Amino acid sequence: MPHHRFAKDIPFSEAEYARRLAKTRAAMAEQGLDALLVSDPSNMAWLTAYDGWSFYVHQGVIVLPDADPIWWGREQDSNGALRTVWMDDDRIFGYADHFVQSTERHPMQDLAVRFGDLELSAARIGVEMENYYYSAKAHAELVNWLPQCEIADATALVNWCRAVKSDEEITFMRRAARISERIIDGLMERTERGKPKNEVVAEAMADAVRGADGHWGDYPAIVPLLPSGPDAAAPHLTWNGREFAGGEATFFEISGCYRRYHAPLCRTIFLGTPPDFLKRAEEALVRGLEAGIEMARAGNRACDVANALADELGKSDIKRAARCGYPIGLSYPPDWGERTISLRSEDETLLEPGMTFHFMPGLWMEDWGLEITESILIKPDGPAETFCDRPRMVTVK
Repeated sequence: MPHHRFAKDIPFSEAEYARRLAKTRAAMAEQGLDALLVSDPSNMAWLTAYDGWSFYVHQGVIVLPDADPIWWGREQDSNGALRTVWMDDDRIFGYADHFVQSTERHPMQDLAVRFGDLELSAARIGVEMENYYYSAKAHAELVNWLPQCEIADATALVNWCRAVKSDEEITFMRRAARISERIIDGLMERTERGKPKNEVVAEAMADAVRGADGHWGDYPAIVPLLPSGPDAAAPHLTWNGREFAGGEATFFEISGCYRRYHAPLCRTIFLGTPPDFLKRAEEALVRGLEAGIEMARAGNRACDVANALADELGKSDIKRAARCGYPIGLSYPPDWGERTISLRSEDETLLEPGMTFHFMPGLWMEDWGLEITESILIKPDGPAETFCDRPRMVTVK
């Protein structure tokens, strides 16, 4: 590691970052890229260890074929880069604050100058066009200020490099899983009739940050989701001050997070006596979940997992059209998925050891919903391992 004037707590080993960089450079070479601009904060962190809540302004990492990456962002955030990235200090470039939210100039003007200084003003540069953090305006400005460059779409190039996790990453995900278990245990214990939802969520957030097994908790990429009764037909509602009521199912979709690594876990609670249709759905969902885990093996395809789930649900005449899972690992808001593989019938991606997924066969029907899910690890042999260890059932109170 280069010498730095700040003591740094780099999450991973030097060899791990070298592995990631080599994998990314190989993918760049396949696409004929002279340079890559990475603006997804998850990809920025994966490559450089940069960690800060600065993704509301334009920032990025420039990956080059033959030199250390460059962190580029707002000048005041360069202080965070100095304290978190593994590269030496001269690989950190900050732009002046008059570029921030200006109607007269744009940060991409500064970036274009940087590319010129790197003798890349007539290069083929990859950008992450389908990305939350790279705006249409940013792209238009970059194209305008680099007229001799070919700006190529390199969406998900780094995301795909992240698909197979290292042992170091899996260790972090196991720590996140212990936090997920703690959160779910607390939710099941504290949820009761008459208790306001926000009060229960407040304790869940405290559990998430306190961590587990001596490891502190980071903020998750998605806040707790917990719709009840008819609202549980909608998968992405958060909370309000409403009190939990009897005769309703509530699902909790949460994830512990350790140093940006996630292990999502969903469970459902019913206050009162569950109706027969919900019990039948629970049984079918658990059968489908377990059949999918059995098929989640190295050498099988993503669609094999989805089809195993669909076959079991079909036996109970339950139809669900949505995908049932996605890759997980290192993430920032607004999403803890990696946006590459989907566990669905048309995705024939081969599963490899070290891939990690949130196997997420939630049921969202017309006026009710139910979630029982697992985060899974594809093993060299046999069915997938589940990161968490909690009963696959609807908790009844």
